[in-house]
Amino acid sequence: MSDSGDERATPGTGEGREAAARPVHQVGDARLEAELNDDAPPITLTPNQAKRASSTARGMLIATGATIAVVLPVYFLNPTYTAETYRRDIDVETVARQAAGDAGYLPAAPALPDDWTSNYARWVSGRSDGVDFWEVGFLTADTGFIQLTQTDDANPTWTAQRVGDAQLSGTRTIGGLEWDLLDAPDGDTVLTSEVDGATVILNGEAALTEFDTLGAAVIDEVRRNAVEEAERLSSSDTDGS
Repeated sequence: MSDSGDERATPGTGEGREAAARPVHQVGDARLEAELNDDAPPITLTPNQAKRASSTARGMLIATGATIAVVLPVYFLNPTYTAETYRRDIDVETVARQAAGDAGYLPAAPALPDDWTSNYARWVSGRSDGVDFWEVGFLTADTGFIQLTQTDDANPTWTAQRVGDAQLSGTRTIGGLEWDLLDAPDGDTVLTSEVDGATVILNGEAALTEFDTLGAAVIDEVRRNAVEEAERLSSSDTDGS
């Protein structure tokens, strides 16, 4: 046999044979690459579309500017609140003497270190439970806070309401008196005691040593006021006779 039959069995040119032999996925990848490399036709907006887009952008800028114009003056006119904002220096002794007429006794205005201050002092009356009381907020030297509450009208219900959810955890001796020590769920410390017939409650966030400082000062003040009141009444009786 001649070799002509073998030659006819391999049709086409050399290039055609190379394309036929190339895998199909390679051909597809080459076509995809060519399409990606083509420059996309530019997006052209009509005059009306361009006008609407510009109008929307201007509207957003105007709205943002108006909001800033309203917020900034309010922000700058209101001071930034810091710990010092609440550090007032109330003259507790003066307020206590003003409240004495309503209280029927001189409320405690304890003598405390110079680096302690008070941010409020008030006589609270006219409540539905019928218990009137003296209330003072003290800011300690270590930026702690302790509230003093004093009344000679306490009852178990009122005391329970003032203590809230605080749970008894022990006792603590301050100024020679035993105080109930309670821990509140919010982390506050609560101390309660009876001082010469007055119910005294101390509560707040401060070191126990600062509670000791305030508690001892309150005991001294309550006892001093009681002595002064007794002397005043005795003097009044003498003058009357």
